[in-house]
Amino acid sequence: MVLSSLNAISPIDGRYRSQNENLSTYFSEKGLIRYRIRVEVEYFIALCEYPLPQLESVPKTKFDSLRRIYLQFSEEDAERIKEIEKLINHDVKAVEYFLKERFNSLGLSDYKEFIHFGLTSQDINNTAIPLSLKEGFQNVVLPELKLLVLEIKQRAKSWKKISMLARTHGQPASPTRLGKEIYVFVERLEAQLKMLDRIPFAAKFGGATGNFNAHIVAFPNINWRDFGNRFVKEKLGLYRLQTTTQIEHYDYMAAFFDNIKRINSILIDLNRDVWTYISMEYFKQRIKKGEVGSSAMPHKVNPIDFENSEGNLGMANAIFEHLSAKLPISRLQRDLTDSTVTRNLGVPLAHSLLAYKSLRKGVGKLILNEAKIAEDLENNWAVVAEAIQTILRRENYPNPYEALKALTRVSTKMNKKVIHEFIDKLDISEAVKKELKAITPSNYTGITSF
Repeated sequence: MVLSSLNAISPIDGRYRSQNENLSTYFSEKGLIRYRIRVEVEYFIALCEYPLPQLESVPKTKFDSLRRIYLQFSEEDAERIKEIEKLINHDVKAVEYFLKERFNSLGLSDYKEFIHFGLTSQDINNTAIPLSLKEGFQNVVLPELKLLVLEIKQRAKSWKKISMLARTHGQPASPTRLGKEIYVFVERLEAQLKMLDRIPFAAKFGGATGNFNAHIVAFPNINWRDFGNRFVKEKLGLYRLQTTTQIEHYDYMAAFFDNIKRINSILIDLNRDVWTYISMEYFKQRIKKGEVGSSAMPHKVNPIDFENSEGNLGMANAIFEHLSAKLPISRLQRDLTDSTVTRNLGVPLAHSLLAYKSLRKGVGKLILNEAKIAEDLENNWAVVAEAIQTILRRENYPNPYEALKALTRVSTKMNKKVIHEFIDKLDISEAVKKELKAITPSNYTGITSF
């Protein structure tokens, strides 16, 4: 069977393939192999540049040819490595053998035993995987997330002056402004992005059990810790953990996943709020000609972008939860449970990417229904009771809260007429009465904080 969007098991590689295929560069099997080759090649070049005496004669003119092995990595190259893996049953060793074949063709046969010199598989995996995670997130996912935050921010600013009835516990509450309520999410998201930016992408690089044993026994006069630090930072752009077992302890990676999970939770909150505003008719949705909202009810325009986003965010967070809880745990110096788990890093990022795109699409289709928002405000004059009782407190009026409570909890519908009749009966100055009558549900909205 040839894999296609119709027979793929996962909707990530099936139905939604076109929306997230850029992630395959970083998180597919071929992508992982390419990153492993990149680490092996850059490590060999770093040994040459150090230089080790045995590698001083490697022509520097060969470095570009070596880098082209991963820069021009092809489907055929990946297939060759998988063929080797079938024979030896080891994925990282297969990369080493593939590179030895390439060294032969490049006239570097005399130096091929310095491929993977002193390393264990996890020195490659625990640099290749965080590097692919860093670049996949920063190059594909983060730009889409930033576009989404910008879209929300622009909408918040355009709705800055729209007075709106607030609802706490689902009940009418002190009026607010629509723009401010949307900007709440902007502020939350921007704060999380700042936190996210401070989390390093960490790597383990130090030999079989993290102590550079093999390196030191072969070249005891070299400061291998310093070499490792510079290699990981300068060649790979990662942060090298100083004290490890055979594997990275994944604490920073777990923090990264938890941070993304918080961002996604904020967006779930936004999806549900906008969904509710749509159901309250505060928003209508722009649709394309020919689109169908319901298979049975022709009048319906369902908020599917927000529902799709919420569903994918939930899927992403469920996987992020497992990743951040599982990966920092490994028996003694290493067990293999992280290996199969880390192969799934692209899955929650793909679900997140789908969610960000769906939400941005949905926000872009929103049409403000100012008439409905104004109608709700006009039908809820009871919400100015807080303002009235607060001014009465200022004037030292006796029991103002209780007086407003008695008024607003009677069965009579609260409207402008009822409120103003109540004000007229108060034993206060005409100036204060005028002040109270100037308060309306539309103008009792406090300050705008952005």
